Amino acid sequence: MTQEVFDERKKTLEALISDKAYVPMKLKELAALLDVPKNRRDELKAVLDALVEEGKIGISAKGKYGRPELLGRTGVFRGHRKGFGFVCAEGMDADVFIPAEHTAGAMDGDRVQILVETEQTGRRPEGRVIRILEHANRTVVGSYQKRKHFGFVVPDNPRLCQDIFIPEGKDMGAVTGHKVMVRIFDFGNSSRNPEGAVTEILGHISDPGTDILSVIRACGLPEEFPEEVTRQAGQVPERISPQELAGRLDLRHLPTVTIDGADAKDLDDAVTISKEGPDHYTLGVHIADVSHYVKEGGPLDAEARKRGTSVYLADRVIPMLPRRLSNGICSLNEGEDRLTLSCIMEIDGKGCVIGHRIAETVIRSDRRMTYQAVNDVLTGQEPAPEGYKEFRDMLLLMQELSGLLRERRKARGAIDFDFPECKIVLDEKGRTLDIRPYERNAATRLIEDFMLAANETIAEDSFWQELPFLYRTHDYPDPEKMKRLGIFIHNFGYSVRTQNGEVHPKELQKLLDRIEGTPEEALIGRLTLRSLKRAMYSTACAGHYGLAAKYYTHFTSPIRRYPDLQIHRILKENLRGGLGEKRRAHYEQILPETALLCTAAERRADEAERETEKMKKCEYMSRHIGEEYEGVISGVTGWGLYVELPNTAEGLIRIGDLRGDYFVFDESRMELAGEMTGRRYRLGQKLRIYVSGADKMSRTIDFLPAEDETEEEDEKQGREGGWPKKASS
Repeated sequence: MTQEVFDERKKTLEALISDKAYVPMKLKELAALLDVPKNRRDELKAVLDALVEEGKIGISAKGKYGRPELLGRTGVFRGHRKGFGFVCAEGMDADVFIPAEHTAGAMDGDRVQILVETEQTGRRPEGRVIRILEHANRTVVGSYQKRKHFGFVVPDNPRLCQDIFIPEGKDMGAVTGHKVMVRIFDFGNSSRNPEGAVTEILGHISDPGTDILSVIRACGLPEEFPEEVTRQAGQVPERISPQELAGRLDLRHLPTVTIDGADAKDLDDAVTISKEGPDHYTLGVHIADVSHYVKEGGPLDAEARKRGTSVYLADRVIPMLPRRLSNGICSLNEGEDRLTLSCIMEIDGKGCVIGHRIAETVIRSDRRMTYQAVNDVLTGQEPAPEGYKEFRDMLLLMQELSGLLRERRKARGAIDFDFPECKIVLDEKGRTLDIRPYERNAATRLIEDFMLAANETIAEDSFWQELPFLYRTHDYPDPEKMKRLGIFIHNFGYSVRTQNGEVHPKELQKLLDRIEGTPEEALIGRLTLRSLKRAMYSTACAGHYGLAAKYYTHFTSPIRRYPDLQIHRILKENLRGGLGEKRRAHYEQILPETALLCTAAERRADEAERETEKMKKCEYMSRHIGEEYEGVISGVTGWGLYVELPNTAEGLIRIGDLRGDYFVFDESRMELAGEMTGRRYRLGQKLRIYVSGADKMSRTIDFLPAEDETEEEDEKQGREGGWPKKASS
């Protein structure tokens, strides 16, 4: 049967089954209806299978074919480590619960067809998987376990709850404890585990770097650049030629600085500033002109588009561009002439951008500055760091303008999540030495303010010119999540005002202002952030909720983000008058897919960074078993308490380990209440704990309560022996 005939038969069958008069039939009945002889039923089944896989028709548990909405729904299966799962099904408001015995062997991420069997008001619907339409896990990373005549791999992803059977001779010589990549060739079913073959041994679980390499492989992050990409990067010149300066605005005479982290190598933004009169500032934000070297359609561009973003893990960076570009000709290194795309803004005394110019430029950075050294200057540390004294006035002027920009953003309701992030300190072998809260300072905020101003200015300019464009959008939060946040903060005596079920970002900023300096600040700040939707890239200018901005884009980091690089191309073509009807049509065709790809790449990078961070926290806490800390209750559930430590590590106290009472979870108050003593554990409450376990594989940390209020006498006398002991750090 030719493809043309196959496609024609698909159309015929789809039309038949979609007809409202059609009654679901089995294969045999359809064959009789269509007069298909017995020896050609396999062809009919192949066509039906293709339609089911595409979701155009459905199949019941009894093998009857019909319209999907009658026989089942399609969606993505999300597994749980205990074997059950949930399906986010098309056309349903709530996820469908799938019991372990009814998953049909579906694995996390699989696209499945389900039958919804129970659907009651006030309860989660329940169903069963009747067909797996598309497998999401062709390859899996996990730990190999050797047996006499076979082996099996325990997946790193805890949502993949089935071990993968490895037949004899398919293990590449792996031994127990090896981290491996497995290709699955038989996905099994509800009664039989998947089977696979080891395709790569990543190293032993105890070898330095193997843990992070496992995350890289599991997330599908690229590592080495293809040969043609490396070859093209090698052809990029290391210095600018005089011919490349033609037509560019020469800004090399302006005092120019870069301000970055001490270990940064890819410096893609520089700033200049001046002030004329009491309230007129000129701020220049100069961004590396990566698009001059990475042309659309070449190997470098294809690889950058595929990667989407640079990924920053605990012990390494996976760059979007080869280092010859990112650390070389594209990096705005001190004392070197560099090609840039500049947004030069005129700003008044109220922080309003009253005029701007976008131009192709050439600059020369006078000083490569670090956040810490600039912060020392801005906070009056004496003596000033070496080489910074002559820039003191310039930096103080930057701080002055930064304050105006920040106040203006705050006045319109932009949310400022200024709580500590995590910095993981590793030794030379990649082992975790320390976990520290990484706080923003005056210098990091200053650069952030300037970059935000440039991004908004570029977005607004492009919107009113009606350019085909990529915007950075952030939608209003889900009302249900805001409702849960309201219940949560009510426990602390706070509230947020809603209007027609929506919360204006200014209300969330007011909340953050009220909690500033309180013990619950970091906890409420993080939970507020988690209640918001995630930002994404879009061709529609839909605004940015978190920044309370009508226009926003990403313009300032083309070395490490592909959307910025694509935007630079559009801006430059427009500046040169070359964005005609044909080029506009070209961008309108490719930008929707670019937005989707870049959003997906960002999600993938976030997942890798998050998993690496959790793993390294577990590794660190595993060396502090038995040590005592004071933390804050960050989560209350029916199975126990989550407690966050000052170093941002979070662990679980299981409900059975809360001594001296029978505790019941009160969901409305988000607390565990003791039935006999009346003792209560609430969100935000301080609690002394000691570390009882940490599993790097499952990314979990276990705590036990270090104090029992019913045993005050024991606490006064102190515990016998040396365990638990006070934390040394």
